[in-house]
Amino acid sequence: MKKTIPLLLLITFQTLLAQQTYTRKDSLQGGLRLERTCYDVLHYDLNIKINIEDKSIVGYNDITFDMESKNEVIQVDLFENMKVDSIIYNTNKLAFNREFNAVFINFPQVLQNIGGKSKTIRFYYSGKPIVAKNAPWDGGFVFTKDNQGKPWVGVACQGTGASLWYPCKDSQSDEPNFGTTLKVAVPNGLMEVSNGRFMGSQDLKNGYTRWDWEVNNPINTYDITVNIANYTHVHDNYKGLDLDYYVLRDNEAKAKVHFEEVKPMMDCFQSKFGTYPFFNDGYKLVETPYLGMEHQSSVAYGNHYVKGYLGTDLSGTGIGLLFDYIIVHESAHEWFGNSITSKDIADMWIHEAFAMYSETVFVECQYGYEKAQTYLNGMKQNVNNDKPIIGPYGVNKEGSNDMYYKGALMINTLRHVVNNDEKWWQMLLKYATSYKYKIIDTETVVNFFNKESGINLTSIFNQYLKKNSTPNLIIRKNKNKLEYKWFSYEPNFTMPIDVTVKNKTSRLFPTTSWKQSKIKINALEEIVVNTNSFYIDVIKE
Repeated sequence: MKKTIPLLLLITFQTLLAQQTYTRKDSLQGGLRLERTCYDVLHYDLNIKINIEDKSIVGYNDITFDMESKNEVIQVDLFENMKVDSIIYNTNKLAFNREFNAVFINFPQVLQNIGGKSKTIRFYYSGKPIVAKNAPWDGGFVFTKDNQGKPWVGVACQGTGASLWYPCKDSQSDEPNFGTTLKVAVPNGLMEVSNGRFMGSQDLKNGYTRWDWEVNNPINTYDITVNIANYTHVHDNYKGLDLDYYVLRDNEAKAKVHFEEVKPMMDCFQSKFGTYPFFNDGYKLVETPYLGMEHQSSVAYGNHYVKGYLGTDLSGTGIGLLFDYIIVHESAHEWFGNSITSKDIADMWIHEAFAMYSETVFVECQYGYEKAQTYLNGMKQNVNNDKPIIGPYGVNKEGSNDMYYKGALMINTLRHVVNNDEKWWQMLLKYATSYKYKIIDTETVVNFFNKESGINLTSIFNQYLKKNSTPNLIIRKNKNKLEYKWFSYEPNFTMPIDVTVKNKTSRLFPTTSWKQSKIKINALEEIVVNTNSFYIDVIKE
């Protein structure tokens, strides 16, 4: 739909963001100082007991790492409400001091050596982790009960930080190269489900059973998870991929039917983005007492076995009710967010924009291009343009939630700028496979799509990601000729656009200066600008 917006009014509506002051605590959590960059995490081996009755954790994390540069101190993170009991290296206690959620560990000379054998410290800790008020939108544990009155526990910590419940280098800039082992003891009669492969359980003869899991791939810290309930296990295998579903016992029959959607989803995503990236860890859906989260190889599912988003369609088109939003969106993160990870959460659009765009990809696989475009364009109603999508770097701060809807609309726009679907799908596949298991930033993404498309897309990325507005195409009639230009807060913005006059479609190449087309018009109403393929507004003068 075309929008007629007076230019002066548009400028009036363009908000200026107030400069925000960030604290030492923010920079300790989000920054990359020497105490973090001097070491590279190789493996986490987490061994804990969760007391559901008093909502507490006790245990340790064996952190194995290599030194990247010599330094007397490293930073490991653990929220300040959690107690550091001791930190051990080869039976020797290491000295440490705390500042907010950061634990600075003093190293003996042997631990400072670069090269040689990797080092392992054992970090003992205990305490009561934060309980979420509204997971997954705020970080923390959820302690509740199922319909039978049995405990049901989960955790979601994206954004808030994984160190709210276990000690780690709590930065997306470093994932344990060789995965993670999780050994979680919970009260007898309950099952605990974490990431990766189930390695067995053991009755500890103290009222607790320990459940062991192993992840064989790099994993970002907020993806590591625990789930505790009276679960039943449903196993399937699809084209060699293990599909494991852990659901409340009352929901077993329902899950067997509803989760069949996973199979066409896997077919679609693997054809467009490459082989499921965590094949050797398997794929799991785990029923949770909160809506969902993309926990790697252990996707949290709380959508109540209905289509859409809790039974509603976020697009307002009805098409969102053709699939389960949580299954599709959170599973898409296995490629975009878990396999490809942003270095700083300021660049979380790299996760969320591509995951939401993947919903459109799934709709297109199942129902065709037109329905996919209708679905995505319906999401325009959810864009706020409140602030830039990219947040401030180094302070653990995300940008606007427009990273979802506006981010996906930007990617769709790029597809139509490229204007060659065969090339587009090749590019998207190459992107997903080239950066598999890698940690990247916005510059990396922009450079990739510039190179692969053969088009300088930088100003387009900047406009959608760094400005809290959409580009505006200004059109006017001058002596029966169409004149046009972009109004954009991104300097030197340029992007092609398709217009149709009397059933004939032409591609124009506006810049921020006026251009005149050879197209003859009698009135501006004859011009139909393709605002479905390109996320823009139109201003008629």
